[in-house]
Amino acid sequence: MSVAAAFFYLFAGVLVASAFMVIASRNPVHSVLFLILCFVNAAGLFILIGAEFLGLILVVVYVGAVAVLFLFVVMMLDVDFVELRQGFLQYLPIGVLVGLVFLAELVLVVGSWASSATLATAPAVTQAVSGLTNTQQLGRVLYTEYVYFFQAAGMVLLVAMIGAIVLTLRHKPNVKRQDISAQVARTPKDGMDVVKVRPGQGI
Repeated sequence: MSVAAAFFYLFAGVLVASAFMVIASRNPVHSVLFLILCFVNAAGLFILIGAEFLGLILVVVYVGAVAVLFLFVVMMLDVDFVELRQGFLQYLPIGVLVGLVFLAELVLVVGSWASSATLATAPAVTQAVSGLTNTQQLGRVLYTEYVYFFQAAGMVLLVAMIGAIVLTLRHKPNVKRQDISAQVARTPKDGMDVVKVRPGQGI
């Protein structure tokens, strides 16, 4: 067994085990930590196949931002997960049915991939350009052939961000908020009052 194969089995085994622990852990904080372990091992698999840019992006974006955000949200909300699990047995048949459907889809995909004789000779989406790194080739594909899909994905994320802000914004009556137009139009007369104090008297 080569070194690359040994690392592949190591990363893949830890990835599958940690993915199972994400859904099996009773503590949600432990689930998020196992999710971070999943991302790290998936990044290792990307690096093994030569997609170092995707592996590093997976660590920087998902582990450094998304997973940490999940961890902070779970710790700060203090959700009563015992109460949420009370109806678990009620939805168990539906969950088993959905799991069987996903398992059948995976078997069909893997079976068709293994039995396909034309897969090895199928043309790639883009030909490898000599002299360009993996990151440069990925950028060339994203900003030429898939630029409209890339911009559409950005617009979807922007709309989702605005929707999340609108849904979570709550205006409270006794909270002072920033008024930029009032700050820009402010004059020295509005911000300062000259008070004449008589001797022996306070303000």
